[in-house]
Amino acid sequence: MGIQPRQCDSFNPYDPEVYEDPYPSYAWLRDEDPVHHNEELDIWVLSRHADVAAGLRDHTRFSNSYGVLIEPSTWGPDAYKQLSFVAMDPPRHTHVRGLVSRGFTPRRVAALEPQIRQIAREHINTALEQDDLDLVTDIASKVPMDVISELAGVPAADRKRIRRLGNLCAHRPPGARDIPAESLAAIHSLIGYYMELIAERRRAPRDDLVSALTAVAAEDHEFGDEDIAAFLTLLVGAGNETTQNLLGNAWYWAWRNPGQRAAAFDGNISGWIEETLRYDCVAQYMARRLVEDTVMHGVTVPAGACMMLLIGSANRDPRVFPDTDRYDLSRDTSAMVAFSSGPHYCLGAALARLEARVVLEEFVAHVADYDIDPGALRRLYGANTRGFTALPAVAKAR
Repeated sequence: MGIQPRQCDSFNPYDPEVYEDPYPSYAWLRDEDPVHHNEELDIWVLSRHADVAAGLRDHTRFSNSYGVLIEPSTWGPDAYKQLSFVAMDPPRHTHVRGLVSRGFTPRRVAALEPQIRQIAREHINTALEQDDLDLVTDIASKVPMDVISELAGVPAADRKRIRRLGNLCAHRPPGARDIPAESLAAIHSLIGYYMELIAERRRAPRDDLVSALTAVAAEDHEFGDEDIAAFLTLLVGAGNETTQNLLGNAWYWAWRNPGQRAAAFDGNISGWIEETLRYDCVAQYMARRLVEDTVMHGVTVPAGACMMLLIGSANRDPRVFPDTDRYDLSRDTSAMVAFSSGPHYCLGAALARLEARVVLEEFVAHVADYDIDPGALRRLYGANTRGFTALPAVAKAR
């Protein structure tokens, strides 16, 4: 049986009920108001899979030029300064993404697996030795930041600081409708740190991502140090946030569904990752700026509108995913849009999947079973992000 739709005369992503469980509201939007307008926030909301997927692919009408978040501090023509090529349209987007891809290659990402496995084992073993185990703070929040630092070439002595700044970038206090001052300060601190690291690598290159990107920049004068620093800051924010919350959500939903947990522990790690991405994806929406007046489902949306493409709703659309509200590791998830679609498909998707696979493989290898304390878990607050800041658990080691 599916969830019961929750009527939302004015869908508000900051509503505490939506923050706690957005899926009943999504169900109502899909069925009753597929082109929804929140007049207070002045956002337009698309919720059906077909509309969301089409919007993600159509960069000519659904522009990234104002960014991908509805928070006022990031929404605007200067969004690219924080979000790099994510806040650009082709041809600029194509050019910058192509340059970044020359350093952030599939080969470089795949070669990280031994280091990821070592990092995961160290954090899992340390966590299992503690009396109070927290799956998020002890494992999920540490591994991806250490991996990104390993990839970038951040010295070991600086990694704790970078991890702290990365977590601050994603922090949103309950009720916040914009990026808080401490998060903006953390973003600027990260940019400053990477600018120093870039200058150092120019003097003495190494076999790391920063050195590779400085070499690319030396060949293309339109791609400067500020562009490299913006990309690295994006990698910290999006990369850390995605993997950390994917892991937390995977542990939580497998715990809530013992039969599926058994399948995961029996070896279906890939299904565990992919179904979690569909069922409770980390990034719940992507924002776009509408370039021209557009009629959708009989509703005219004006040019310049802030469009909220509800990825989380699209991935639960029963028109595409039968028995959509069941967490099922064996289902076909190929149509999901958890990592966007089209020209803006997430460049870090392969890294996020690799990190999650290795961590969950190592977790299953070291843990026979686990139990989460439902009274002590804490959700991450944010209109866009689904995850946890705390997931206290008791684990039975093998």
